[in-house]
Amino acid sequence: MHMPDTNQSTNLERVPTDIPGFDELCDGGLLRKRTYLVSGTAGAGKTIFGLQYLYNGITNYGENGIYLSTEEAPLKIRENAKQFGWDLKALEDEEKLAIIDARSVRFGRSSTNKSVDIEPLDIRSIMEKILTKQEDIDAKRVLIGGAASIGISLEDPSKIRIGFMTLSRTLEVLGLTSLIICETIDDSATSRFGVESFVTDGTIFMYHQRIDSGRVRSIEIIQMKGSTHSQTTHPYEITSKGIVVHPNEEVYSRRH
Repeated sequence: MHMPDTNQSTNLERVPTDIPGFDELCDGGLLRKRTYLVSGTAGAGKTIFGLQYLYNGITNYGENGIYLSTEEAPLKIRENAKQFGWDLKALEDEEKLAIIDARSVRFGRSSTNKSVDIEPLDIRSIMEKILTKQEDIDAKRVLIGGAASIGISLEDPSKIRIGFMTLSRTLEVLGLTSLIICETIDDSATSRFGVESFVTDGTIFMYHQRIDSGRVRSIEIIQMKGSTHSQTTHPYEITSKGIVVHPNEEVYSRRH
């Protein structure tokens, strides 16, 4: 693994993801109060990565979290998390985790289950709800699932850039260390609308490439402002306990 020879991030506070193998790729974890894009095609495991980050933060470090979902129902999120042994409902009941449901309003339905509605789906209302829940549970970490849905709702390219910049910077002002999930069409682009990676502090790309008769999963830190990080692509697995990155192994990335 090639790491740049620099001490620029020595004194900055780290937020460990505790995702096995990942923190070794970026000098011990993410930088606190920064916003990162987690990009990749469907099936790469982006949501698992984000939930693992939130769950580990709550259970291992006492850092409460917020998950804003624009595409998946809270019930499905909870059910999917159970396969990895993550009981999100218990964390919600203990007021350590808040799930904000933006999806139901998008489709004109009132929300069911234990969640918070956003109306309408725009940057201002998203930030108001996140701020309210942050105050309620003293959240330190945020996961935003569905950058594509937010971008589509903004429609105009200039509004998309301003919207994501506002979102990213506001999360930082609130003292939150955040992940924004972005589904790409293919592995040739790091974002959906071409602006998300420019207004966040780093981009983590998760590949799910077809090679011969199967698919290979690998992860690459494209950018992490203010921090040293691996410059190569590493394989990872989705296990019964979540994502496991292999930091001492490298794979060929078609991006290079």
